[in-house]
Amino acid sequence: MAGKKIDHVGVMVKDLDASITFYQDVVGMELKDTFTIESISKTLAFLGFYGSDETELELIYGSTEDFPTAGVVNHIAFTVDNIEAEFEQLTKLAVRFVDPKITTLPNGYCNFFVYGPDGEKVEFFQR
Repeated sequence: MAGKKIDHVGVMVKDLDASITFYQDVVGMELKDTFTIESISKTLAFLGFYGSDETELELIYGSTEDFPTAGVVNHIAFTVDNIEAEFEQLTKLAVRFVDPKITTLPNGYCNFFVYGPDGEKVEFFQR
């Protein structure tokens, strides 16, 4: 197998500008690139973390007729340094929580989930 890391995760969105704003303002990502592929009527926006070539988020906007409904991404997880501080900050924003509490997992890691603009679950995760 030649895989080395996840390069990006693609998420279908209904409002590209709203999704870009969400991932910038709530998650803290930066917009790296956008372009339209006319042949498939899709506009793609790539977001990542400042100066990092790690995994990017690809927002896909356009007709969904030719995209299958199977294989929907369950959630996208972002690592944070201080789960309590992130939770406190997001409670001050107009963000919908899946469950408005921090959960401690059996292995000691902590997380909480919010909904993105298209109902996708976004996890904030601290090891």
